[in-house]
Formats: sequence, C-alpha cells, structure tokens
Amino acid sequence: MKYLVMGTEGPGYFSPEEEVEVLESVVIPAFDELKDLEDEGTIVGGLPVGDRAFVFVAEADSHDDLDRMLRSLPIWGVLEWEVTPLQDFEARARQERGILKNLKAES
Repeated sequence: MKYLVMGTEGPGYFSPEEEVEVLESVVIPAFDELKDLEDEGTIVGGLPVGDRAFVFVAEADSHDDLDRMLRSLPIWGVLEWEVTPLQDFEARARQERGILKNLKAES
C-alpha cells in the first residue's frame, strides 16, 4: 500500500544551545533515517523548501507497518503527522470501468 505522509510544524528553538541539541539528537538523525528508507525504496520524497516539514510517499504492507516506521523516526514526537492512504491507478481504473459498464447497461 502507498501512503502520502506529511510531517509538519517542525521544532523551533529558543536558544542556540537548544538548537544544537535538537539538531544533533533529533533532526539530523531523522534525515539519516529518511535517507536510508529512501535508499531502500520504502519512501520517496523530500522537504518543502524553506519549511520545517517532511513530505513523502511511503510503501508499507499495512497501516500498522507504516505506523511502526513513523514512530521509529527520531522526529516522530516533534512533528504533526498527516497520513493519506493512496489507491493505485490500476485499481481505480478497474473501478471506473465497472461503473462505466453499469451506466451503459442502464441506458
């Protein structure tokens, strides 16, 4: 299954010391893990320029698998997450063909 995943409202900082801590312990490790997931072919995506957010399409066998993947990211607890399951083009085309067939049969 494919999912559109958006993690938004990334952390802000109150001091240079806090910024160093968050960058070292959360943000950079998250970039590293996301890059690993991208290298594996599990996700494809990136960051909207100038925004504290992540956007990617993830491939997972189930909602639970995706949830585990997201929760394993160091940045999971820092962002607001929005996940949208995606229907694949082939399945939707089959559905639309069935609807078209029924409409033609009724007319």
